[in-house]
Amino acid sequence: MWKILRILIFVILIVGIWYLGVSAGVVKVNANERIKVVDGDSLEIGSKRIRLFGIDSPEYVQNCYDKQHKKYSCGIKAKKYMEKLIAQGNIECHEISKDRYKRSLSECYSGKQNLNEAMVLAGWAVAYRDEDGIYERAEAVAKKDKRGVWQGKFMRPELFRFKNRRE
Repeated sequence: MWKILRILIFVILIVGIWYLGVSAGVVKVNANERIKVVDGDSLEIGSKRIRLFGIDSPEYVQNCYDKQHKKYSCGIKAKKYMEKLIAQGNIECHEISKDRYKRSLSECYSGKQNLNEAMVLAGWAVAYRDEDGIYERAEAVAKKDKRGVWQGKFMRPELFRFKNRRE
């Protein structure tokens, strides 16, 4: 009898620890709570810094060129598009891992809409090649339809950061 009771307590403890570990990686935000959009792929929710997993958006100060070869601020456009997406309702972010800056790498949703994928489909982010390439199909659609940065010429954000770090 005691042996069964100890096994049952052990199982309950393991399940409880597992549940806490899983739920600790989820951030839920109601529409009326403050979410700061840092740029097209980064959010701040309270003190938690979140980077959208698998995508890379133009840097806030980055410029691109439209189909008429006219310069525009694609970094600001990407940020504004993200602001539009999160204004639609409650946000839920599921942490996948942490990056080297200790930010949460997450997939974020507004209802059933995957915000990571929505940014890539709209052309305001590209698929991040280092992270499983799960949004490469969405990138191909945006590129084919000339959406967002794909309407003209742009430098991939990763290359833009590298270039500006060296200057």
